[in-house]
Amino acid sequence: MFNRIIFKHLEKWSVSKNRKPLILRGARQVGKTTLVLEFAKKYQQFIHLNLENKEHKKLFESQLDFNTLLDAIFFQAKKQKGINPTLVFIDEIQNSGEAIKLLRYFYENVPEMHVIAAGSLLETILNRKISFPVGRVEYLSLRPCSFIEYLNAIGENRLVQLINQLDVPEYAHEIINKHFHRYTVIGGMPEIIQQYVETNDITSLQNVYQSLLAGYMDDVEKYASNQMGVQYIRHILKVGLSYAGQRIKFERFGGSDYRSREMGEAFRVLEKAMLTELIYPVSNTSLPLIANYRKSPRFYWLDIGLVNYAANIQYEVFSNTDFSTVWKGITAELIVGQELLAYDTNVLSKRYFWTREEKNSTAEIDFVIPFKGNLIPIEVKSGNKGRLRSMHLFIESAPHSIAIRVWSNKFSVDEVVTPKGKNFKLINIPFYLVSNIHAILSKYV
Repeated sequence: MFNRIIFKHLEKWSVSKNRKPLILRGARQVGKTTLVLEFAKKYQQFIHLNLENKEHKKLFESQLDFNTLLDAIFFQAKKQKGINPTLVFIDEIQNSGEAIKLLRYFYENVPEMHVIAAGSLLETILNRKISFPVGRVEYLSLRPCSFIEYLNAIGENRLVQLINQLDVPEYAHEIINKHFHRYTVIGGMPEIIQQYVETNDITSLQNVYQSLLAGYMDDVEKYASNQMGVQYIRHILKVGLSYAGQRIKFERFGGSDYRSREMGEAFRVLEKAMLTELIYPVSNTSLPLIANYRKSPRFYWLDIGLVNYAANIQYEVFSNTDFSTVWKGITAELIVGQELLAYDTNVLSKRYFWTREEKNSTAEIDFVIPFKGNLIPIEVKSGNKGRLRSMHLFIESAPHSIAIRVWSNKFSVDEVVTPKGKNFKLINIPFYLVSNIHAILSKYV
């Protein structure tokens, strides 16, 4: 188990005075169970219930009153009541609607007990009329490993320290760039990174990618609410990775004859399972963020490594020294998007891009993020040759004068003038500093 950034959020939760049962959200295989098992080592007593185990599930389905249920849990786990702190981990909780409903009683009746529940399909069961204990639980989201977590896993803690200092010395720039390039090739799935740490061989990862994708395909029946939904979801999982990062239409997606309504629902189910995200555009240059759902969304997947493998571009990414030119720049946009979300534990967080509202306009900004009351544009470019026409259009109508360009070059700040004469500060950051984008903005805004 290598260090995950979410650990500090778990630590904060564990000492909170108003601690509630914690639901840990995330797609399958992002490391939820491993994370909790590692975190449990700090507790005097630990009880692990997996609701894929029939005996564990039966505890919650037996209609016992809550106090009797607690006695049964401790008895079956061969643990002693009254030892504090005790951590109870209810894994795969989506398998029992009763277990979900009973979380409120842990909060109300035994607040001294620390309870974590984890599930990768929780949102997909909302339509089954299961009542979530609103206001009685809290949430954290776990995503694939970030670049910082990857560096920790391969033992490059010294590079993490340099990145967190923001002012990366020139001698370290190329070294960190090479590591980020390798991270972009293999992605952030914990099992992939663990295998790479053990073998230092990318070719040995092929079976793991295949196993992960096959597992998601096997889960289709769990995602879909009916048999017709299965075929739509299976189609997206089969061909959709080749459309990653691109704007899509639901109607006849992926060369199918499927209609927009059915495909739209299938896409939304995969979003609920946290495997994919539909990223919609905004047209305003100031807050609030108002997504335009009439326009085509971009289609993002859970992890860049899975995309590279399934779209057969692994070798192209690996062999190209400037991956920001690979796949028409889509690879670079995907990894920046993944890094923007990787450090965010809020289950409601979304990503957005910008398009100009004028008819027939093709102007787009890769990402926009809120920062201190402003909407900051982020362009992903391949060096100095990247054109900034869309950036100029955005800045000319924005109430501020700050923009970000992500590239392969070293950190720099340029003073730029738009065609209409507006001065703005263009902050150029290397890919490996996307993790510190808010700290950089704090320094220069």
